[in-house]
Amino acid sequence: MNISIDVQERDHQTTITLAGEIDAYTAPKLREAAFPYTEKQHANVVIDLSGVTYMDSTGLGVFVGLFKSLNANEGTLELNGLSDRLKRLFDITGLADIMNINPKAEGGI
Repeated sequence: MNISIDVQERDHQTTITLAGEIDAYTAPKLREAAFPYTEKQHANVVIDLSGVTYMDSTGLGVFVGLFKSLNANEGTLELNGLSDRLKRLFDITGLADIMNINPKAEGGI
């Protein structure tokens, strides 16, 4: 179980490109890499999930935490490139109703 995390900052936007699996083993790595960007005032974070092949509830918890941190700091979170399976996971949990999700949008800057 591996995850690849690539972070790029440009023009007041942080783009985080993920590949692999987000589970109990890799979620702490994602949290550690992403949270510093959510704590900045008015941060704009875009996460490209097009390379993610699997995510469990631990991964969902990371995204809830990122979302809450950004909201507290008046920032925004956009999730791009969700597979049908990941989009369904966000739909079932109700997170798709509160998060900005573009299932087929291409990530990157």
